[in-house]
Amino acid sequence: MTTDFDAYLSSQRDKHLNELQEFLRFPSISTLSEHASDVLQCAEHLATLARQVGFEHIQLLQTPKHPVLYADWLHAEGKPTVLVYGHYDVQPVDPLRLWETPPFEPTIRDGKIYARGSSDDKGQVFMHLKSFEALLQTTGTLPVNVKLCIEGEEEIGSPHLPAVLEQHKDLFAADVLVISDTTILGPNRPSVCYGLRGLAALQVDVYGAKGDLHSGLYGGAIQNPLHAMVELLASLHDDNGVVQVNGFYDNVQEISAQEREAFAKLAPDDSALAQSLGVTELFGETGYTTLEREWVRPTLELNGVYGGFQGEGTKTVIPSSAHAKITCRLVPNQDPADIQQKIKKHLQEFAPPGVRVEVTLHDKGNPYVTPFDHPVIQLAATAYEQAYGVSAAFTRMGGSIPIVEAFANVLHLPAVLMGFGLDTENFHAPNEHFSLDNFDKGLRTLCYYWLGLDEAFHSQQA
Repeated sequence: MTTDFDAYLSSQRDKHLNELQEFLRFPSISTLSEHASDVLQCAEHLATLARQVGFEHIQLLQTPKHPVLYADWLHAEGKPTVLVYGHYDVQPVDPLRLWETPPFEPTIRDGKIYARGSSDDKGQVFMHLKSFEALLQTTGTLPVNVKLCIEGEEEIGSPHLPAVLEQHKDLFAADVLVISDTTILGPNRPSVCYGLRGLAALQVDVYGAKGDLHSGLYGGAIQNPLHAMVELLASLHDDNGVVQVNGFYDNVQEISAQEREAFAKLAPDDSALAQSLGVTELFGETGYTTLEREWVRPTLELNGVYGGFQGEGTKTVIPSSAHAKITCRLVPNQDPADIQQKIKKHLQEFAPPGVRVEVTLHDKGNPYVTPFDHPVIQLAATAYEQAYGVSAAFTRMGGSIPIVEAFANVLHLPAVLMGFGLDTENFHAPNEHFSLDNFDKGLRTLCYYWLGLDEAFHSQQA
């Protein structure tokens, strides 16, 4: 069935893709200080896009680092208010040499748009704006009231957004929170996410001599920080992938029999998944399936290990220091701050002789799980089915959106996580891309959702 918004979106597709490419050109890398002006310019551009759609009361709420965009459309009297959250910041692009096309020069090929941020999360934020535009242009109004909260610090753990929400509770007050920053199960396999893992990040630095030393003159006489780092990091897991930090699993909420059964029905073929990832076999904590390890078990991963000579050829030195970056994905009942302290204690206790170990604590975010029988969450599955033509599943996700739990605590909103990305789209990696099939179907899914939200919300109130 063709709807007015469907015809509008079809007629405007080329224009919308050009606008998306313009949005993707901003190198809004929030973690790198040299890109601070780019992040600000991206926020200002997003404000312009919102104004062009028809949003009002547009503000860039300042934080100690990057601003939060607020905008609203509040003319649906008696209707619920939806708060749409997303982020306009992106991950760094390293290693640049692995990109087939420049990360901030968007390219469309093979039914996908390639650029940093195309899937995570600019592409999905852009879809929200255009879904509202489609309804305004075809009906002259929106079926619900809308507020936008689009931040520029999600990729660094949203450190300042909780304070912004506390300070502006009335401004952000709403009835339901909708986020598109998650994935679906696969091509034409839509899914509604009801759980996210939390996050805890650290850096460990190992220091030896006061400067690099000649490996011939001093080799065998002092501890090598790189050797010490390798030994220290190896102590974090056993041979079966089980984390060896004392107390790491103490508060982990075990998976229920019902969820285990549901996950089994969604389970991927492990051999096919390994082949698609280019590895010889999958690996992880014993006693759990791949989906269970990805969705409901905690992890401790090394994100970077470096030190010493990095150039071409050989340089015979004993480096003065070595460094590693660690992140954990956490599950319900795990406290990120508690996990950081336990890992810090482990790293200090297992420090090899002859070196000094320093541990710096970084980003953290709580896990989030919500009951998925709420009508506004069930509506998401209905909207997916209307747009995709197939039933949607209910899933958890291994990634983290640290701010979701803060929205629940500060604003007391049910969160609907209805994303359109694919696990294979290389977000956080070179050659990030976004499926244009999901772009097209996602726009329609969102329109169906907005049109059904008032009825779903009031069915909960009845």
